[in-house]
Amino acid sequence: MSTTETPPTIFRISGSAFSLKILAGAVILLFFYYAAGVVITVLLAVLLAYFLDPAVEFLERLRIPRTMGSLIMVLLLVAVVGAVGYGLWVRGSDFAANWPTNRVLIRQAVAPIQKELSGIEGGVTDLTTTTDAKQPVSAPDSGMVHTLFVRTIGSLYALVLEATFVPFLVFFMLAGKREAWHSTLQLFPISRRTQVKETLDDLRNVLRDYLIGMSVVTLVVIACTSIFFLALGLDYPILGGIASGLCNMVPYIGAVLAWMPGFFLAILKWKAVSHFGIIAIVLLGIHVVAQNFIAPQLVGRQVQLNAVAITISLLFWGWVWGGMGLILAIPITATLRVICDHTVSLKPFARWLSA
Repeated sequence: MSTTETPPTIFRISGSAFSLKILAGAVILLFFYYAAGVVITVLLAVLLAYFLDPAVEFLERLRIPRTMGSLIMVLLLVAVVGAVGYGLWVRGSDFAANWPTNRVLIRQAVAPIQKELSGIEGGVTDLTTTTDAKQPVSAPDSGMVHTLFVRTIGSLYALVLEATFVPFLVFFMLAGKREAWHSTLQLFPISRRTQVKETLDDLRNVLRDYLIGMSVVTLVVIACTSIFFLALGLDYPILGGIASGLCNMVPYIGAVLAWMPGFFLAILKWKAVSHFGIIAIVLLGIHVVAQNFIAPQLVGRQVQLNAVAITISLLFWGWVWGGMGLILAIPITATLRVICDHTVSLKPFARWLSA
């Protein structure tokens, strides 16, 4: 009798363990979704700490105390971000001041396209000239306004949270790196500390190489794109170059997103879409050269993620966190690959990510 009852008992235990794993994964996902501001702030601080750590170590070799070196690098980072932000604010304010004129130009350029689409759909008249003039503007739906307001407040809250806490977190992580490293190792049994140390070392190398490489590639793309926009005689070439360069940080789809600032500036300049092909080809060429020739030399093969894994991570983290998820998707997935690579039971998953 006991032999016939043993298999169901084993099955129930394994099924219960699997259910607990699914439940734990769902709880973690909900936490990432609803605590996005906190989690993103911590992740940004960790990435910036990895990025600035080599400079702090260099200052240590010059006999500057680590606490002082960490403070110097954080202040330098804040100054650079503040200067760039101020420059973008000035250019953005200039663009906003000219928005009424630019809006008219955009409508004039888009009107022919709207007429063509209307003709394909059945000869519908131009919406911008007839519908807007004859139909009264209805009040926006209160539910939509409420949703937009809540999302705006949430975005502002996340931005203020990141701008306020990230510099402090980066400083504490840099200044207390050795203590935090030692305390982290103490969380694990003595038999596993060597494995954990190797994992942390590998993770540091991967994230550091990725951050430095992507920063250099982004600066190169921004410089080349700004020069290209300046050569075309477009307005706001530096602002457009920065926007295209930041879009280029998103793998694969960034090559297409980087076209949008150029297209927008081209409409303002030529009031037509005839130059879109040239802009798309040149920007695509810049992206291909940067991602296939410059990035591999700087980043190397440390990240070791295949195209399928990158695409899935972009879809998933973009769904969870929006634009910040697209930027953080690769570092998060690379971190997961390193952890799986140093865990015996998860090595097959690591091989799938890097295949």
